[in-house]
Amino acid sequence: MASKGITILGASGSIGVSTLDVLARHPERFHVFAVTANSNVDKLFEQCVRFQPRYAVMVDLLAAGLLEQRLQAVGSEVVVLGGAEALNMVASSPDTDYVMAAIVGAAGLVPTLAAARAGKRVMLANKEALVMSGQLFIDAVREHGAELLPIDSEHNAVFQCLPTNGNNGVEKILLTASGGPFRLWPASALQSITPEQAVAHPNWSMGQKISVDSATLMNKGLEVIEACWLFGLPAERVEVVVHPQSTIHSMVSYNDGSVLAQLGNPDMRTPIAYALGWPERLTSGVAPLDLFATARLDFEQPDKERFPCLQLAYDAHVRGGYATIALNAANEVAVKAFLGREIGFTDIPVLVKDVMHQASTGTPMNLEEILIQDEESRLRSLSWIKNKKIH
Repeated sequence: MASKGITILGASGSIGVSTLDVLARHPERFHVFAVTANSNVDKLFEQCVRFQPRYAVMVDLLAAGLLEQRLQAVGSEVVVLGGAEALNMVASSPDTDYVMAAIVGAAGLVPTLAAARAGKRVMLANKEALVMSGQLFIDAVREHGAELLPIDSEHNAVFQCLPTNGNNGVEKILLTASGGPFRLWPASALQSITPEQAVAHPNWSMGQKISVDSATLMNKGLEVIEACWLFGLPAERVEVVVHPQSTIHSMVSYNDGSVLAQLGNPDMRTPIAYALGWPERLTSGVAPLDLFATARLDFEQPDKERFPCLQLAYDAHVRGGYATIALNAANEVAVKAFLGREIGFTDIPVLVKDVMHQASTGTPMNLEEILIQDEESRLRSLSWIKNKKIH
């Protein structure tokens, strides 16, 4: 079997690091073609020295220069590229077989779409790409013969539980949610939540942005939209189930009364290994689940009144692509402002709702329209924050 070339978009983040951990366990099957990051020179330098990719891409040009100096000093032959356009190049290169799309947020859309249009196996950890581009992305996968495999633990679990012949017999998808760190907090206490409390997820080790999204349940809302596109189901057939143990990663309910579930320890190396090896299964380094230690599995309905971001995501998907782009853009700006202590935790859904409702109804037809709506929504979000400060 010929070794597969892997490009990792967002190699310095938690998904990128976990991907490299799995790849290191199978050196005979895979080699790293390119690693990319925004500006984390230290992490990319360490990865380049260990895995010797052909290319290292830093979006930040200053960071690219620093990385190049450090690699030259140790005699490395890794070629360093700078700028966002270089992401598209490595994602669509003929020497890339699989692309791990792990750039956080809207910044990951363009290179991930480039990988799909180049017919790659796209291992999608960047849910925002589908939230923003929806039908455009799915069409690109089909038209160019790409493979789209979900990496989010929930969508990967659904993928494992679905029949091989599409949606035959599927009644609905049950996406599990941990409920985040504030699941049991009264509504009156949510206003005083600090960034430090919001990023302390009870079950998963994640970056700051996705941790805040988990705390507001926006992450689950984005996953609902992603699931609709990935599995071709309307929003009313995608249900969120709060499952605090994060042992069941998601379920599929069938018309014969069966419910299939995928269980495992909360470790992203499981879905990463599944996507890398599919349709085979590869060792991932994840310890087997101890059902006796797990002991119990609890389920609750999500509280959409205390955590309105979840309902906003459902509403946005029904309204169409312009609304989901606005939802995502406003949320990214709001989370950044919350982490910077410019707005409070409960301001996040208020900002998102206001900006989302200013978006057009319907769906953009091309990438340019998507990016215009994204930029307009960000500007409206920044204006909202500025006006709140004034008042």
